[in-house]
Amino acid sequence: MSAVLSLHAYVERYLTERRGLGFGLRSPAYALRSFARHVQSIGHRGPLTVEVMADWARRDSHGSSDPHTWARRLKQLRPFMRWLQQFEPRTEVPDDAIFGRLPERQAPHIYSESEIVDLLAAARQLGPAPGLRGIIFETLFGLVASTGLRISEALALRIEDVDLTRGMLTIHQTKFGKSRQVPMHPTTIETLRRYRLTRELSGESVQEDAPFFVGTRGQRRGLPLGERQVHRVFKGLRENLNWRNRGTHHAPRIHDLRHTFVVHRIMRWHTQGVDIDQAMLSLSTYVGHAMVTNTYWYLSAVPELMGLAAERFESFMPQVEVPDA
Repeated sequence: MSAVLSLHAYVERYLTERRGLGFGLRSPAYALRSFARHVQSIGHRGPLTVEVMADWARRDSHGSSDPHTWARRLKQLRPFMRWLQQFEPRTEVPDDAIFGRLPERQAPHIYSESEIVDLLAAARQLGPAPGLRGIIFETLFGLVASTGLRISEALALRIEDVDLTRGMLTIHQTKFGKSRQVPMHPTTIETLRRYRLTRELSGESVQEDAPFFVGTRGQRRGLPLGERQVHRVFKGLRENLNWRNRGTHHAPRIHDLRHTFVVHRIMRWHTQGVDIDQAMLSLSTYVGHAMVTNTYWYLSAVPELMGLAAERFESFMPQVEVPDA
């Protein structure tokens, strides 16, 4: 690494350029800054090598011993290292040979209706009472489950983005730098209306630019609810509910509520006799997928939909008569 710019400076420059192109970089930014701190802490000098990167990848904050976890961490560095080569040509770029090739996209946990009901009921009981904390988390998880929003999109909502008269959410600058509007079911609108009234009666700001979901504790009180805090709360609820994991991730996740929304919608269309191919583009737009192929992925990767995909495949196959033996 040259003395012209430190690794920390290169990381920030890279993140600024990528954000300017509309990329959301929450996870990569965390990984790259962590890697820069690691390089500094070990006193590394000279070109960045795959050995240094692999050493960092193994130091997962959860102490994981799974090579797939290390491979995912290493993958976060790859685009940055390619970018860095224009300034530091001797920079190495890690490949799949270090920890092995990652498996294909992992199958999500698809929640049953009873699991979602239990989650919302458990969130409602969060204390202290009286207070907003329970209804905030109940409403947040319910909104994700009923609209398929990303958790980051739900937490970024402001008062002005939630139009309860038109029944419309406005999602700004999503994962791929686009904005979209999300119509809501009448039951969702009514739930948000009750939440907003409770929120206002508690004395929280009603300014148009105020966060819709607010923190209720310590220095975060009145500020946008933090994503790390939400994941901690969800983890506690999940452990208490003791669900049986039906996905291939380490445990059911908040993001699986989004997957569940998509799967349930496709299954409902199938039951209603809707032409799924005709409806897929609208679903892809609704949930904010960059490409409709991301939505079609569910047909081949989620057990609940694989039978449906097989039926679609069979409908295209010619019926061949088998002669009697």
